[in-house]
Amino acid sequence: MRENNDTPHTPSATDRFTKWVSCWGNATSITDRREATYARDLTLRYPIRIPFDGCKLRFRFSNLTGTEPITITHASAARPADFHSSLTPITFGGETSCTIAPGTELQSDDMPMDVHAGDTIEVSMYFGGFTQMNAGTLVTGPLSKGQYSYGDFADTEHLPIDKTRHTQWFYFLNTIDILTEPDNHALICYGDSITAQSWPDWLALRAWNEHRRHVAVIRRAVCGTRILRQYDCITYQAYGLRGATRFPIEMNVSGATDVIIQHGINDIIHPVGTDVNPFRPWSDMPTIDDLEHGVQDIYVEHARRLGLRVWSGTLLPIEGWRTYSADRDKLRCEFNTWLRESPLFDGCVDFDRALRDPDHPSQFAPGYDSGDHLHPSEEAYKAMAACVPGHLL
Repeated sequence: MRENNDTPHTPSATDRFTKWVSCWGNATSITDRREATYARDLTLRYPIRIPFDGCKLRFRFSNLTGTEPITITHASAARPADFHSSLTPITFGGETSCTIAPGTELQSDDMPMDVHAGDTIEVSMYFGGFTQMNAGTLVTGPLSKGQYSYGDFADTEHLPIDKTRHTQWFYFLNTIDILTEPDNHALICYGDSITAQSWPDWLALRAWNEHRRHVAVIRRAVCGTRILRQYDCITYQAYGLRGATRFPIEMNVSGATDVIIQHGINDIIHPVGTDVNPFRPWSDMPTIDDLEHGVQDIYVEHARRLGLRVWSGTLLPIEGWRTYSADRDKLRCEFNTWLRESPLFDGCVDFDRALRDPDHPSQFAPGYDSGDHLHPSEEAYKAMAACVPGHLL
């Protein structure tokens, strides 16, 4: 008897989901050193929006900038829409607790969980013992919210309102990967405080609203960072690691195809002389050759070794910022010209042209200045997201 081969085949998850892709990520840096640097009996919870379908998740936790081991007592993930039925422990070698040595990162076991594009999952971590809160980063944006509670509520659907506050600091949770379809990919946004603020979130929302459903936007950004140098004093440690240290670690992104690099303004605006600030000597001021070689040697060459396409992002206007000078702005403009024209890049995302005042190009256009003359307004962050070429999404 002839076998009937006309019966439709419904692909299983095994058939459909074959590729690990990072679907969410932040950088890890030294947190702002305050009087209190330890926490105990603390729950952290972060809601994460999932950009595409998948059947498994895995989580990377980072103590990269910690100087002591930290212990996650237990952690879990759940969909808030069906919290109790979806609540799943995050495990490490089969154990629900893990200790992460200073200067290292740790990946969880693969966790089976069916998720769909547009779902939100909540990742919760509980720290029972004294924990050095020295590995995290400050980010903002419509998709970047967190909460913390005193007490063990990692497996509780609703955090108690009287013991809970909101936070923009993302501690320890570094990257989430999803086992998904092979045509999905990750786009990395790399930079400083401008990228740590909301344009990557608006870019992710733009992709969703335009029905571009095969891209995840991964933010690797730390406020205050420079390409060429870093601060080794507690006053400015939160300004983060220099590019040569950061970039190879932060490009550890599964399924990444492209990186947009918008970095370098802090190299230009930070030096003021030791008579003004002992940690900001004039010798830190780069030349245009320093900036160009830094981007080429530190960023582009490493990204090419990973097989990434590299997109430059021009630096934004700074007139009115407290260390503004005509010489600094001249250097910014020279660097921008190189970022636009260098054949090293696959293309340029011209944030400067999108946000500057056409009649006074050293300043933001009306409505695009946050008020400090360095960081954009929220409307300007939306404009930054809008000027990213659609084919990157």
